[in-house]
Amino acid sequence: MAKYIFVTGGVTSSLGKGIIAASLAKLLQARGFRVTIQKFDPYINVDPGTLNPYEHGECYVTEDGAETDLDLGHYERFLNTPTSQANNVTTGRIYQTVINKEREGAYLGKTVQVIPHITDEIKRRILLLGKDGKFDIVITELGGTVGDIESLPYIEAVRQLQWELGEEDCLVVHLTLIPYLRAAKELKTKPTQHSVRLLSEYGVHPDIIVCRTEEPLYRDLKKKIALFCNVQVDAVIEANDVPTIYEVPLEMMREKLDVSVLKRLGLPVEKEPELVKWREFLDKLKYPKSKVTIGLIGKYVELQDAYKSILESFIHAGSLNECKVVVQNIHSEHLTPENVCEKLKNLDGLLVAPGFGHRGIEGKITAIQYARENQLPFFGICLGMQMSVVEYARNVLGWKDAHSVEMNPDTAHPVINLMEEQKKVTAKGGTMRLGAYACELTPGSKAEEIYGSTSISERHRHRYEFNNDFVQQFEDAGLVLSGKNPESGLVEIVELPTHPFFVGVQFHPELKSTVESPAPVFVSFIKAAKQYAESKNGKAKLEETVAK
Repeated sequence: MAKYIFVTGGVTSSLGKGIIAASLAKLLQARGFRVTIQKFDPYINVDPGTLNPYEHGECYVTEDGAETDLDLGHYERFLNTPTSQANNVTTGRIYQTVINKEREGAYLGKTVQVIPHITDEIKRRILLLGKDGKFDIVITELGGTVGDIESLPYIEAVRQLQWELGEEDCLVVHLTLIPYLRAAKELKTKPTQHSVRLLSEYGVHPDIIVCRTEEPLYRDLKKKIALFCNVQVDAVIEANDVPTIYEVPLEMMREKLDVSVLKRLGLPVEKEPELVKWREFLDKLKYPKSKVTIGLIGKYVELQDAYKSILESFIHAGSLNECKVVVQNIHSEHLTPENVCEKLKNLDGLLVAPGFGHRGIEGKITAIQYARENQLPFFGICLGMQMSVVEYARNVLGWKDAHSVEMNPDTAHPVINLMEEQKKVTAKGGTMRLGAYACELTPGSKAEEIYGSTSISERHRHRYEFNNDFVQQFEDAGLVLSGKNPESGLVEIVELPTHPFFVGVQFHPELKSTVESPAPVFVSFIKAAKQYAESKNGKAKLEETVAK
């Protein structure tokens, strides 16, 4: 039978429950245990697919096509194993299931209530992943903060499970904040005490307390927290701020979080975590041999979480190339033909990000034209790929009104069209082309060189596609359509062989990039940007020498 670990949060949101859960899972996995993580979100949306990125950050898509919370991206990046629809559950999905059962008569006329019906459905979902024998340990992260009204049914479900499963099969890790008051030069434990007391009032007693802090916790402070929060001193774990999230597993190992967890679950502790690859990745990340500046063109650049997987993919690819990737955010709404040279001239590469809607579109097209004409390495993802097709149609084929029907339904040259199966869709949630699909690559193409294969699989999240009515015209004009879905003929990859690196992909390669397996197209893009930077620096030095 699987063991269950619950990760709750207190005092404030955004403390990093997902990173702590992923770090603990990584350490347990590195000791040989089969581990998975799931996220329970307290909002009433059925999934994050309809949420604005400003509200909730990016929407992460799994192999099986589930639109999920961005924390699942952290789980996959740390564990290097795919998640699924079962790994993310929202209050909306819980209530939807219970209401559907009530409509079907499954409750035999009983009054449907939060306890037991909602809590029973939460418990069923929590235990689901542990029942098939695939995992030794299931870690469940509960979204929100203790005290939130939305979180109460989840806390109650955990209380019941603590009682039902027994001490050695169930454990609660509570992440809290120890603020440092600079004026008094003191760390304060009172917020943590209140948070644990509130959790205890709900009947859930944490076994381990992880303390997020800016300053080191001294021994007496740990003793004080242990005394007032009713845990052992070794169960008070310091989680100090670190330069990168990928250092957190090593910090948690230093604090013996994994050892404390295993002892309380009655599991063997003999084997030390196997983290050779992880340490190699961190060494390259900390001590890069070169640097590149990449322009990220998007319309949600004010919020870093909106492009979380892309930013993490840059870190993975940068480490493999032993290169520091500096990301320069550029809002597409602020780009014009008049200022594009000034804004992009210092870049070593350009990535045009995914998105929806017409806002900022012309700025993206202008940026792509600059990259194509100036031999600047270019990488377009989803909408970025579609706009590279629009730019090529306008400025190479001469179709000045060319556009996507998403932005201009009346264009005479709809080079990007609504997918056939999407034309009858009216509901927004969960109805896009979602999840993993096969892609066949043209032999001898840049795409084949990048992937080292002619057959790949990547994840999707879109409604619009390259319009195959225009295939011949684009190919005659020099644009290579180097990747296609074998079943539908959907164009997945476009590239320019006359350019150092000009690649647009319809899918989202960032969703499969992990520490141990960086996305190949990101690795190749950073390599091209590195070569561009070296060439640029070489020219600058030559000009300087000539001038002297």
